[in-house]
Amino acid sequence: MNNIECDVLVLGGGPGGYAAAIRSGRLGLNTILVEADECGGTCLNRGCIPSKALIHAGLKFRDLQTMATGPGVLGLSLSSKPSLDVGHLMDWKNGIVKQLNGGVNALLKNANVTVIKGWGRFIDGKTLMVDTTNGEQAVVAKNVILATGSVVSEIPSLPFGLSVMSSADALNVKEIPKRLIVVGAGYIGIELGVAFHNLGSKVTFVEAGGRILPGFDKEMTAPVERWLRNEKIEILTDAKARSVKPGKKQTSLDVVTDKNDVQTMYAEKILVTVGRQANTKNWGLENMAVDMDGAFIKVDKQLRTSMNRVWAIGDVTGEPMLAHKATAQGERAAEIIAGHKREFNPLVIPAVCFSEPELVAVGLSPDDAKAKNIDIISAKFPLDANGRALTQSYDKGRGFIRVTARKSDHVIIGVHGVGVHISELSGAFVTAIEMAARLEDVADIIHAHPTLGEAFPEAAAAALGQPLHMMT
Repeated sequence: MNNIECDVLVLGGGPGGYAAAIRSGRLGLNTILVEADECGGTCLNRGCIPSKALIHAGLKFRDLQTMATGPGVLGLSLSSKPSLDVGHLMDWKNGIVKQLNGGVNALLKNANVTVIKGWGRFIDGKTLMVDTTNGEQAVVAKNVILATGSVVSEIPSLPFGLSVMSSADALNVKEIPKRLIVVGAGYIGIELGVAFHNLGSKVTFVEAGGRILPGFDKEMTAPVERWLRNEKIEILTDAKARSVKPGKKQTSLDVVTDKNDVQTMYAEKILVTVGRQANTKNWGLENMAVDMDGAFIKVDKQLRTSMNRVWAIGDVTGEPMLAHKATAQGERAAEIIAGHKREFNPLVIPAVCFSEPELVAVGLSPDDAKAKNIDIISAKFPLDANGRALTQSYDKGRGFIRVTARKSDHVIIGVHGVGVHISELSGAFVTAIEMAARLEDVADIIHAHPTLGEAFPEAAAAALGQPLHMMT
């Protein structure tokens, strides 16, 4: 066995790792990427992309089901009920993943990155032993980027297997369960639960906390809760899943309520979505002199660990555990290794939930700002007054855009939105805050009509006390 040497070794080919490798290669650094699975990581293969495919399919199927009940708001009807071919749906979803996998691999090749498939384990700070199909291979690097990502969190009393699914399992079902219990009502649970509801499952949410979507403020989640109630989706809050017992046709789940009562529920499948945790095991972290910050690897603003010439990026470095954060960190780490004067210090990182309706949170909410003793002005513009929103929704706009700014100088510090396709405006919200835009700046920008984007300057104008399409 001959050692392979490189300038940059990236462990993990997720959205952070492959971005770091591509950027390193394009900067002229001899780069090796080690990945045991397909490049793209959880997001592309078992998370963001396949889940959005199922969400989209669910919305289409629900629309068709509505049309089959007779002419509704849109005046459209079908002569028979629609049917769902789960096999074809999964083939379409897998085709999207395969296409994007191919794109990532092509980009890595174009950047002259060497990809080694296999599980890697560090034996010291710069030497990685990789178990490949051709045997063990040693890689010695001048610089190391740790991009090992995260893994799903488990509940010990609800082990995955048989009728208990992880989020990854849920994306590869062979049939849609008639009854589904979703344990955990954070953004992953809500997204998948809503998708399965739209695809035909009777869904119940079991949430240990006091409300759904705790990462978003109550004003934002209210339209989502209203939609769930209207769809007759059961939500149990302050309820903890205690134990599961598989049966021949259905699985029973014991749930402890806030009154310490035990309620037994039944479903064909139980989906556990109680979060993710940093992947720090079984790849040799213990053989590296790297300081930890709780469960995460500690890094500074240049993404350096406590070990010389070792960087860390993505979920393994802590919250928010989001693909777009990892990608940005990967690019910054590569540039810093190449000698560029860079750091990872964004003002904001957007958070999105593809629920019904969608949620976008960028920066500080009014409550966040008040907790920091920031004197603010804030206003929201209802999407019920936005023409484009009304033309895309059955039951009015179902949402709003809310802008929060410092009172002293009107600089925008937070933008939050709820509505159909509102996720597509997240880039505009981020740009405004990163560019230190004031309320006046956004209010004066001419947006195309009719678009959802028009609601952004309307919200800014409302904060200034000058709304055009709102009563004063």
